[in-house]
Amino acid sequence: MATAGTKAVGGVHADPRPMTADEKRVIFASSLGTVFEWYDFYLFGVMAAIIAANFFTALDPATRDIFTLLAFAAGFAVRPFGAIVFGRLGDIVGRKYTFLVTILIMGLSTFLVTFLPTYASWGIAAPVALIALRLLQGLALGGEYGGAATYVAEHAPHGRRGAYTAWIQTTATVGLMLALMVILGTRLWIGEKDFAEWGWRIPYAVSGILLVVSVWIRLKLSESPAFARMKSEGKTSKAPLTESFGQWRNLKVVILALLGATAGQAVVWYTGQFYALFFLQSFLKVDGPTANVLVALSLIIGTPFFLIFGSLSDKVGRKPIIMLGCLLAVLTYFPLFHALTAYANPKLAAAIEKSPVTVVAPPKNCGLILNLTGTAKFTTACDLSRTFLSNAGVNYDLVEDASLQQGYVKVGDKQIVTYSATQPDAKEAKPRFEKEVREALTAAGYPAKADPIPAGSGNWWMIIVILTVMVIYVTMVYGPIAAMLVELFPTRIRYTSMSLPYHIGNGWFGGFLPAISFSIVAAQGNIYSGLWYPIIIAGMTFIIGTLFIRETKDVDIYAND
Repeated sequence: MATAGTKAVGGVHADPRPMTADEKRVIFASSLGTVFEWYDFYLFGVMAAIIAANFFTALDPATRDIFTLLAFAAGFAVRPFGAIVFGRLGDIVGRKYTFLVTILIMGLSTFLVTFLPTYASWGIAAPVALIALRLLQGLALGGEYGGAATYVAEHAPHGRRGAYTAWIQTTATVGLMLALMVILGTRLWIGEKDFAEWGWRIPYAVSGILLVVSVWIRLKLSESPAFARMKSEGKTSKAPLTESFGQWRNLKVVILALLGATAGQAVVWYTGQFYALFFLQSFLKVDGPTANVLVALSLIIGTPFFLIFGSLSDKVGRKPIIMLGCLLAVLTYFPLFHALTAYANPKLAAAIEKSPVTVVAPPKNCGLILNLTGTAKFTTACDLSRTFLSNAGVNYDLVEDASLQQGYVKVGDKQIVTYSATQPDAKEAKPRFEKEVREALTAAGYPAKADPIPAGSGNWWMIIVILTVMVIYVTMVYGPIAAMLVELFPTRIRYTSMSLPYHIGNGWFGGFLPAISFSIVAAQGNIYSGLWYPIIIAGMTFIIGTLFIRETKDVDIYAND
């Protein structure tokens, strides 16, 4: 029996024939179903601000944003467990029936959000129920991707796997784009006020229609030929979990696939598509519809590059394209996000440059101001002033000065003395301090929100260019990754083995990126400090992947039974 790394030499599997009409139909059908599943999953992220206002009402603005992003990330947290459950099922029962089950779970849990009461009606039970449905979504998605990628790869001819699995790689971005378009269309149809109150439920209701279409599509699919052949020969694994993770020979490949490929791919993916959207809305104060249009246009322009880099990986290899994407992200994220600020909110960029905000405080007066439970109480002058600035979305720096007894906030040349919760006149001092800071920010030119960006203007197009560059990075790391993961593992345990590193990478390293990056910003004050997380992870993947991941494009996956 051939082992991983075997090259195809002659025979039917090495023949680079074109796909048959039936195989193309299979790939189209499985890709379309996966688009709908990603649409369901990403509705939450695109409408994060509205979800926060309806389900996390009791928290302060900064904590509300972090809590909403953690709820968003909850779906990612359970994806590896879905990968284990459904990966095992896919390697024992088959690819087709497994991702029929996953789409049913995903579609139903999304559709039920349409009828979910808000915090105003149910209190704490509302966010609890929302998170429960989010967890079901995560479990379903944990089983979906590995099945879809494996299914398509096992239908593709040798020498074209990168090109054909790239269609599966477009589904996440197309699903996000579909979510953005449905949400934007609904907003324009019923107006912002009604959308915020009840109209946000309409995109969730649409998922019910997509579920019916998806199930109909999946029922028409046939089983993967590689799995069908292996099953007929009695070669399927009886214990795929043990073979995948209980044997060091395979486990070390799983670990390398995680640290040297999917972790970096994940943070580049979520920075370029989700964090960029959150950054525009939360820090640059661009209105939601405009931000959605800008990101949607960049996705439309960038999506064909999934197919370009997937096809290119069949010629030059998967590894060099993925590693280059990680390296470019590491080197350019800071200048790209600075440029995004300059074009999306030039008044803010000018104010930060001309009148920087600084919190000056005695040493040891400043603690960690994360409030993930919503119950933390800050009492020191430093922590109270930083919390106020974070809630207002103000970029600031922290300077410790041992000569001070009482700290202050400096806006340009103006200094506002801070207050502590323990001082006798704290109740009077708080509104006085906040009023003075607001007045100083206004006088220094800090805008309450970004000015409307005229469609067709230079700023509009430069923002799209910047966002598109980040989407192209996404296509570089994501386009070839499915083919690489499929080729790293033998057929009998492929579904299980590839699903876990993919979903730990994308579910944990990537899925928690918005919450982690926003938390770093809240703790540090600088709106760009959250970029350190994706830069460090992408840098790690570039080093480990370059040194230890082998090239896989010439592997004969049929030989790995």
